[in-house]
Amino acid sequence: MSEPVTLNRRRVLNLGIAGAGAAALTPALAAAQTPDPLIVEKQEWTQYLGEGVNAKPYGVPSKFEKEVVRREVEWLTASRQSSVSFTPLHALDGIITPNGLCFVRHHGGEAEIDPAKHRFMINGMVDKPLVFTMEDVKRMPGRVNRVYFLECAANSGMEWRGAQLNGCQFTHGMIHNVVYTGVPLKAFLNEAGVSPKGKWVLAEGADASAMTRSIPLEKAMDDCLVAWAMNGEALRPEQGYPLRLVVPGWEGNMWVKWLRRVEVGDQPWAQREETSKYTDLLADGRSRQHTFLMDAKSVVTNPSPQAPLKSKGPNVLSGVAWSGRGTIKRVDVSMDGGRNWRTARIEGPNFPRAMARFYVDFDWNGQELMLQSRAMDDSGYVQPTKDELRKYRGSNSIYHNNGIQTWLVRPDGSAENVEVS
Repeated sequence: MSEPVTLNRRRVLNLGIAGAGAAALTPALAAAQTPDPLIVEKQEWTQYLGEGVNAKPYGVPSKFEKEVVRREVEWLTASRQSSVSFTPLHALDGIITPNGLCFVRHHGGEAEIDPAKHRFMINGMVDKPLVFTMEDVKRMPGRVNRVYFLECAANSGMEWRGAQLNGCQFTHGMIHNVVYTGVPLKAFLNEAGVSPKGKWVLAEGADASAMTRSIPLEKAMDDCLVAWAMNGEALRPEQGYPLRLVVPGWEGNMWVKWLRRVEVGDQPWAQREETSKYTDLLADGRSRQHTFLMDAKSVVTNPSPQAPLKSKGPNVLSGVAWSGRGTIKRVDVSMDGGRNWRTARIEGPNFPRAMARFYVDFDWNGQELMLQSRAMDDSGYVQPTKDELRKYRGSNSIYHNNGIQTWLVRPDGSAENVEVS
């Protein structure tokens, strides 16, 4: 057993361990951090040398963070080859999602592609069809780095008919936000020479499902990217290595992974993933098609069912907001189920079509809370309640649920997914 060392409070202050910052703490927090007498115990890890440099050639998180992982809902799909794993939003901070925690959605399993053999083709209604190697792609002028969120259209899809999954990882975890490195798709299309009759492009993947989606040419020539890296390193295989399409602000199914072909045409192709799938079934039996845009949305990540409150007194509410229409301008937070709202503090970088991080500092005395967040973007769009959304859309859909989420926090600090009507 290690021998405790007792330090006099005055000695601690003189050494600068408490420092001037202690004066800024609330009495409750200051008392918790500077008990009298202050006891500092010698811990075992101070008694021996640690591993040397390069003991882990590719860095991994601490073993004490082993629970911060992507998780599945096994009954959600028929097989893992066509399933999804969810980003642990409740365990993250800031706006950038680590590569190893970015949610995964497959339709035919993960393709394992040799980049030396991979080819990217532009064909269809163009002056000259072109085929690029990966070396050719990376030599294209105009390379950019852009921060964007990628959200599956089915994110929060289980919540259309009421509160279902208990945890923001499962209700909102089909999303990530990273820095993409690539070249605008426009550069490749211009190189091939698009016919004046061209109005749409078809993006096709090289996986077993041959994922294909129709994209308006206007969007393809605007901000779409052909990307080979995320967060400074090569795409992970599950994220489309060696090449993927980036379609900022639009539903994730259009961000075709393992990208091998873009065909130019004069009309949409009516592929499986844009007819029988990724359409919004309305209450009257009609379906909305080509609902590409992901509207403004937010969620409180802490406290939440997987991140309960542990202490009374000073606490920090945290969450994320995003919008496919542009930049998050403001986030309001309610602690009483929408009766009263306060404006949260948006902290850190805030880019168009990217996640924004928000915080609210608050004191908790053990009272019951009904936590909500409401995002507004610079287009003027305001995130709706679930009831407002159902009024126009019904409850038959799976996709594009951006209704306000509610967490009930109980006096013991635990939290649950609920709805407020």
